[in-house]
Amino acid sequence: MDSILVINPGSTSTKLAIFSNHELIAEETIRHSVDEIAQFENVISQTEFRTNLISEFIKKHEAEQHLVAVVGRGGLLKPIPGGTYLVNEALLSDLLAEKYNTHASNLGAILANEFSKEYNIPAYIVDPVVVDEMEPIAKVSGLKGIDRRSVTHALNQKAVARVAAEEMGKEYNDSSFIVAHLGGGISVGAHKNGKMIDAVNGLDGEGPFSPERSGELPLIEFANLIIKEELTLADIKKLIAGNSGLKSYLGETDLREVEKRINEGDTEAAFYEEAMSYQVAKSIAEMSVVLKGKIDGIVLTGGAIYSESVRNQIISRVEWIAPVKAFPGEMEMQALYEGAWRVLSGKEEAKDYALV
Repeated sequence: MDSILVINPGSTSTKLAIFSNHELIAEETIRHSVDEIAQFENVISQTEFRTNLISEFIKKHEAEQHLVAVVGRGGLLKPIPGGTYLVNEALLSDLLAEKYNTHASNLGAILANEFSKEYNIPAYIVDPVVVDEMEPIAKVSGLKGIDRRSVTHALNQKAVARVAAEEMGKEYNDSSFIVAHLGGGISVGAHKNGKMIDAVNGLDGEGPFSPERSGELPLIEFANLIIKEELTLADIKKLIAGNSGLKSYLGETDLREVEKRINEGDTEAAFYEEAMSYQVAKSIAEMSVVLKGKIDGIVLTGGAIYSESVRNQIISRVEWIAPVKAFPGEMEMQALYEGAWRVLSGKEEAKDYALV
């Protein structure tokens, strides 16, 4: 039984799955406490810790003899077109050096490579967060020498857009969608004819704030804070992509805990949850301009969309733009498997990171 191992590392979890013949054979989400993660100096230093956990998962499901490939979530790399990429030295070098920023997704290819070596099987990544299909005009920032970057939940955005199109009797490659992914970070993308032509880069400080990220900030006030606190670049990255958003306002990143507080009468928690939803709706409306109002649908996805209040708050502000579909959670594991399967089955050729 030929099987493909799927590895999807997040900031506080490692999601694992084994697929065979388009069927899910085994799946597990290993949660990591704040204290567990805090013992590591950085993301890359978590490699051995997570490798050991994945090895236990493989052995528990007796998959050692059946693996024909391993696929990991793509990390912060140079801007590249969407597709499936073979994990090679050029790709690993950029991730290990954190050349294009740090994020838990950087571990996807690194961990996949560990098992590629152990089992002598190919390792891939699919539609990494840096998929760049943005139109040139979308990259203009407003300051010469600085361009906007495409850093989004590209894998899940494209996966749910395909499902939404199918449900509407349309083809993703012939449709226009606005997709908002709400997780620990939030990204919003404008999809047109199979390409994400513009996107909000929540990792670097664009768009709405999220449970742990700042989103767009008033620049002068933020510059004053940097000077006053004598923040280094590393400090700034940790602040805007880890210690901001709901965490800074409420001391909490778990939306379930925030809603527990709301249900107990915490009006401050309710206010900031609504403020986050308000900013997401604003970003969706902005993307409607990118698509010139010709939109087949708006798609809401990610863990935060399990929240009825967040979902309804966003829908109430954007449903006048286009029909809204909600897909709580994400389809990343299936999308990763399918990307690897397309290459193994000969339906698609793996791309070489060094050549794009």
